[in-house]
Amino acid sequence: MKKAMQVILLRNVEKLGEAGDIIDVNIGYARNFLFPKELAKVATPEVIKEVKAQKEKQAKIAEADLVKTEQLAQNIDGQEVEIFAKASDEGTLFGSITSSKIVSVLKEKGFEVSKDQILVEHIKEVGEHEVILNLPHGLEARITIIVNKLEE
Repeated sequence: MKKAMQVILLRNVEKLGEAGDIIDVNIGYARNFLFPKELAKVATPEVIKEVKAQKEKQAKIAEADLVKTEQLAQNIDGQEVEIFAKASDEGTLFGSITSSKIVSVLKEKGFEVSKDQILVEHIKEVGEHEVILNLPHGLEARITIIVNKLEE
């Protein structure tokens, strides 16, 4: 008969469960693998209470982050951003408008977005270009980049 013990996972463990799960495992597996790698603790009432409190705290943080991201998506969606760049008479830019440039222009307008959240190929022509922002929590916003020729 195998001897088992209840442990609470501190981190996600493949084929066992996710952080915070209480599972039954073989005592040897717990002592020789899970405990040395700090993947689990014995599921005592104190540890269970501590992990539940930690989960609640993380849930509140995630909730606050979601509200903040929803607010950003609501405020930035539909914005038009004007960028001036050097271009030929045909409207071809001498450089290109990159996600980094878009981030800096949005920052000037008070929007905090990272360049990896901007889905756009390099813009190489004058005109209007729709750009999609992939925000955390699966939210999405669309902005219009209006590229104008810089008059010298």
